[in-house]
Amino acid sequence: MTVYFIGAGPGAADLLTLRAQKLIQRCEVCLYAGSIVPEEVLEEAPEGARLINTARMPLDSIMEVIRQAHAEGKDVARLQSGDPSIYSALAEQARRLSAEGIDYEIVPGVPAFAAVAASLGHELTVPTVGQTVILTRISGRASAMPEGEDLATLAQSHATLCIHLAAHDIERVVEELLPEYGAHCPVAVVAFASRPEEKILRGQLGDIAQQVRDAGISRTAVIVVGSVLGAEGFPDSYLYSDDRPRDAEGRTIPCVR
Repeated sequence: MTVYFIGAGPGAADLLTLRAQKLIQRCEVCLYAGSIVPEEVLEEAPEGARLINTARMPLDSIMEVIRQAHAEGKDVARLQSGDPSIYSALAEQARRLSAEGIDYEIVPGVPAFAAVAASLGHELTVPTVGQTVILTRISGRASAMPEGEDLATLAQSHATLCIHLAAHDIERVVEELLPEYGAHCPVAVVAFASRPEEKILRGQLGDIAQQVRDAGISRTAVIVVGSVLGAEGFPDSYLYSDDRPRDAEGRTIPCVR
């Protein structure tokens, strides 16, 4: 028996990986994280499968379901939104499974920030403009930020920021970033990326808070901040350069110094 932590992606059912789809189709128990996992994904479960919405269940109750499945020898599909490696509360579950000797496996999914970038039609790394992407959030009731990971500190890098779970406090986000990024720094907010109800806002740090309030966006959104969103006039990547030495397979030949 194995518990499969499956990245269900950002919302669109056809963004499930093939591995995820095959596992959902054969697991007799499916735990899913409420409305952030669409009905179309749940429809992949086999006939007669036990479908359990864990949105309002404490971890102890979730573990009881898993223990029962373990006793019955039934594999469990534990559906998480996006990719399980980011803000999925996977660590707490894995810790308990390990303590009880229950096997688990992690199945990657399309993360929210990747779906957001696709919706925006932007690469998040642009030559000479931005080569670093920071995935972060703000302190809240669910989790405090460790020392040194507050937005004001991260902003000193001037890297591209993908801020999760913070649309409800957009004014605070703007306030902490303004000193380093400035009022004219490009910003985008994407809610429900890849879903039919997707909303995209584009603006600058100086006006994005009002846009977010007017649009009524408070959850299931990613805030992207950085110069890459407005980059123009940058050089072509070295990847496409005629000067790049290539081997017969097209791979870069390292320079010998």
